[in-house]
Amino acid sequence: MTPRVVLRLVVAGVALAAVMTAVLSGAQEPERPAGSGPAGTAVPSAAPLPVVSGPTREAAPSSPNIVMVMADDMRADDLLFMPSLRKLVGAHGLTFQNSFSPYPLCCPARASFLTGQYAHNHHVWWHEEPYGYGAFDDSRTLATSLSEAGYATGFIGKYLNRYGPARSLVSGGPSYRHVPNGWTDWRGSIDHVEGVGIHGGTYHYLDTPFNVNGKVDNRYRGRYNTHVIGDFSVDMARRFGRDSKPFFMYVNYVAPHFGGPFESDDPPAQMTDASGNTHDLRTPAVPRSVRGRFDRLITRGAGMPRNGGPSEANISDKPEAYRRNAEPSAAERRAMTELTRQRAESIYVMDRQVRRLVRELKRSGEWRNTVFMFTSDNGYYLGEHRKRSGKARAHEPSLRVPFLVTGPGMRTKAKRYDPITTIDVSASILDLASAEPPRLPDGISRVPTMREGDQGWTTPVLNEATFTGGSYRKTPGFRGPRTSIGIRTARYSYIRSRTRETELYDLARDPLQMRNVHGQRAYREAERALSRVWWQTRHCDGQECLAPLPPELRAGAGRERVLGRSYWRRVLAAYGFRAP
Repeated sequence: MTPRVVLRLVVAGVALAAVMTAVLSGAQEPERPAGSGPAGTAVPSAAPLPVVSGPTREAAPSSPNIVMVMADDMRADDLLFMPSLRKLVGAHGLTFQNSFSPYPLCCPARASFLTGQYAHNHHVWWHEEPYGYGAFDDSRTLATSLSEAGYATGFIGKYLNRYGPARSLVSGGPSYRHVPNGWTDWRGSIDHVEGVGIHGGTYHYLDTPFNVNGKVDNRYRGRYNTHVIGDFSVDMARRFGRDSKPFFMYVNYVAPHFGGPFESDDPPAQMTDASGNTHDLRTPAVPRSVRGRFDRLITRGAGMPRNGGPSEANISDKPEAYRRNAEPSAAERRAMTELTRQRAESIYVMDRQVRRLVRELKRSGEWRNTVFMFTSDNGYYLGEHRKRSGKARAHEPSLRVPFLVTGPGMRTKAKRYDPITTIDVSASILDLASAEPPRLPDGISRVPTMREGDQGWTTPVLNEATFTGGSYRKTPGFRGPRTSIGIRTARYSYIRSRTRETELYDLARDPLQMRNVHGQRAYREAERALSRVWWQTRHCDGQECLAPLPPELRAGAGRERVLGRSYWRRVLAAYGFRAP
């Protein structure tokens, strides 16, 4: 027996021992969501999947397979609707309680994941022209770095908005035939393209075309795209598992992002409030087999209070863009309820496809040497602060995303409270693969947190956004098209807008962000410290982004744990769903 095989068996034994320790210590799976299907059947929990022995590739444990599954517009609390993920990954791995998308919008967030940089460094500011895919230089990304480190690399599903109709910045040609650098196997969905014979698009759940390694594959009309992406992922994992190389898979679902076709039970796509403002309430299409599954559980929008009270009775402390909105009417509340239900149904379908992928990794024997991650590109408002739906802005429902990870040395169920951002996840993947970053990285590897436990919240989390129709007037501290820049610490959320409006929230006392304490005497010293960090970080590059917080804004592992537990306890008490 070779030393490499002996080492691999030892690692597998350690992972198995970790799982057994969790079981023997009485670790329980998270409570599954209650609800009912059309016939009144209970929502099933995922059956456990045994680790089945299979062929094991010759590779050092220091080069694990890495699988990233990314949802689209999924909130952190939407994990309720993924029982298989919680059982197969969460119950045998780590759930991060402070996971953030620093630019909570699809296209900039995905560009940040692929580059490891904040949007102000990769310059993909929005998802429409002149930005979107046409503004993205993908000549060097996570894929090229991992490929150079000896990995087979596979991409599935949604890439960046306008991949298809936009021209590639790298090739200069049409992007619907372009395969970005570094990918061994490419299966990217194509946004709607006019005049070239391609029907459907990324956001048409029953007619999604794909670029499969440079060739347009338009055969999926009538097939639900979550099922297609699930099929692609299982097939790719099976083929990669036969090779001797370690592999990286980046699997991107559209769920729960809204998308066609329109269905008879959909609420109106747009509704006008009592103040005359129009709100978007589009839903994702869902298969008939899951319709009604969560109707008994979900009786309101996910961001509307459990007590039936107003979204936010006094909104005078918020920026003017929020103050314009009236409280949701009864009809709008019903629409938000239906939107929340359909999003949950689409997430549940995705959950079953994630289960299939895990099953294949276990069947082939690759699971024991695979780091499996799940996250979303951004969060989503569903009623908070009178926002019926949407993202991009810097409040908690928009910034927070789920992040779960399991793998060698991480198989014991635990929570982590250190902050992790989209760009930190990129840095962590590179660290796990012993790969060089594709560009000057702005994030930090959280592998020490994953393997050793919380290290404390010692650096700022920057957030930034560009709002459509926003003001581009000259404002001190701002450059480029950004209309909002914020700093998040363990306790505070500090947001400055190009409109010269400022928000400061003490999340230890006000996790729902109902009271803007900007300018109040009791917070004068904290706000001065946050302002200094804001000025130092707003245009940061590389190590500048990781400058330590001043002592008064830091939190050790114990303090951040107390704050994190208190945050979620109070948020779920206000908004969480419970079995009827």
